[in-house]
Amino acid sequence: MKRIAILASGSGTNAENLVRYFTGHPTIEVATVICNRRQAGVYDRLRPLGIEVEHWGKEHWLDPTRLTEHLRGLGIDLVVLSGFLAVIREPLLTAYRDRIVNIHPSLLPRHGGPGMYGHHVHEQVLADGDRHSGITIHLVNEQVDGGRILAQFTCPVMPDDTPDTLAARIHPLEYVHFPPVIEDYLSQL
Repeated sequence: MKRIAILASGSGTNAENLVRYFTGHPTIEVATVICNRRQAGVYDRLRPLGIEVEHWGKEHWLDPTRLTEHLRGLGIDLVVLSGFLAVIREPLLTAYRDRIVNIHPSLLPRHGGPGMYGHHVHEQVLADGDRHSGITIHLVNEQVDGGRILAQFTCPVMPDDTPDTLAARIHPLEYVHFPPVIEDYLSQL
């Protein structure tokens, strides 16, 4: 059985989608969900599914050695960032080289890097006049949003789009494509 750890920071819609997708899966399980923000919605969203979200506060991210050891102790095969808004550092990067996956709400390499998340990304897509946007599912490395791309899925940018309407078109791409891309990538490990 391959084991996933999900790291989340926000409302938890993608984390919930991943948990639902992998519940009862014959070869993959979500072993833990960890959140770095006490007030994030992911706690309430996953509680009805029987998932107790672990809180690892800011003090844990200053030296991620404990988290790395915790994940190793759980036998984690893949770390999945699901709306996780902290930069992954050593020793986690080395311990899970090519085993940390992120989802980004644009077509990287455009509109990636530090500070580019959520509405910031959609605002930049619109400001740059892009005709298409979408999602990028990629591996995590030392460069923010710079890891190897596993998959990209597109949607059109409409002339009258706002950041909210564009986000509403992008979110379904995340829900449909993120779990099977993770499933496929895990099958190759």
